[in-house]
Amino acid sequence: MPLPPSPRTRSGVRRRSLIVSAAAAAALAGCSTGSDSAGTAGTPSVSMRARARAARDSRALLARYDAVLAVHPALAERLRPLRAEVAAHAAAFEEGSDPATASPTSTSPTATASASASLPAAGSSASPSAAASPAVPADAQAALAVLATAERTLADQRAKALLDVPGELARLLAGVAAAGAGHAYLLTKGDK
Repeated sequence: MPLPPSPRTRSGVRRRSLIVSAAAAAALAGCSTGSDSAGTAGTPSVSMRARARAARDSRALLARYDAVLAVHPALAERLRPLRAEVAAHAAAFEEGSDPATASPTSTSPTATASASASLPAAGSSASPSAAASPAVPADAQAALAVLATAERTLADQRAKALLDVPGELARLLAGVAAAGAGHAYLLTKGDK
């Protein structure tokens, strides 16, 4: 459900938000959660691990959004639509992952705040400063910049990971990576 625009918000930001949201929805709607028919004997476990990792990363990003919203409630109108998409991404990845390796998605701030907020995932090649602390800066613009960096880092990871997974999961990763890049843009350029 779209929120009414703020009197300070320019119409350009709203159009970009709608375009990013529509692209993400199309990507999620076009991807099934069933297993790919083409693949080797090891492919299902690779897919399950990739889905579980993507779900875990989405939950960690969701926890970052919740932390920023807890510290900066004035940003709620701007962040809630993006947070809702991140929650949908986590749910989409969890649908096809191994239930033993993925925990259920919760969209409540209390449950997601306790989730690991470190991005990127352990073992990745991203800089340590990006995952050093889940602390939220006191300045709202700095907090948005931290979220944008997390979105951009995760989008880049997913763009690289889609090369190693089969069809449907690759398409899902590509769509979610594109949505993450759009979120990063909206978080950094939305007020300009």
